[in-house]
Amino acid sequence: MLATLVLSQGTPMILGGDEFARTQKGNNNAYCQDNEISWVDWEGIGEDARALMAFVRYLIELRHRLPMLRRGRFLTGVYNEQLGVKDVTWLTPSGQEMTPADWQNALARALGILLDGRAQPTGIRRRGTDITLFLALNAHHDVVPFTIPTIVGGNEWSCLVDTAHPLPGAGASLASGAVLNAAGRTLLLFELKPANRNHAGISERPRSP
Repeated sequence: MLATLVLSQGTPMILGGDEFARTQKGNNNAYCQDNEISWVDWEGIGEDARALMAFVRYLIELRHRLPMLRRGRFLTGVYNEQLGVKDVTWLTPSGQEMTPADWQNALARALGILLDGRAQPTGIRRRGTDITLFLALNAHHDVVPFTIPTIVGGNEWSCLVDTAHPLPGAGASLASGAVLNAAGRTLLLFELKPANRNHAGISERPRSP
């Protein structure tokens, strides 16, 4: 849930203590409770809570590092004819773009989100140069296979987040078209490794859609 919040567009609304699983005993309106419900027990933060804090810190670092997660334009999913790109594509686990029927499927528990870094980042109509991201969200209780999307700009994806293994660290790399097994009730975040680099090591994105 924390990964879904921090990696979403817009401003994440986190209450102090959420980062180490402070629950307030389920009370969502504890401002007038001057007792253990609203107090922060700093001395009672155990190793599990510290691990969660490290994970949240890592998520925030990713949000700062990846501008695609902080864009100020609403996602539309509409193909931009001039730029030849969509800002977001909603995918089924099989890698197909979601149809109205897919959205109405009451049994669906998983979806993919492709955020194309070439999409227009501001009010100026021009291509972006941000890193393209793919999120796989599995709300099902069991494993769901996801097909890694194929997109212009690269063929290899690096896993940045897998909430089944929340400790920060370098994840596995997968090729476009590969199938990953997302554990039950998890979120995975991948970044596309640019295929072309010039002599200075600066990424060059193709101009064709």
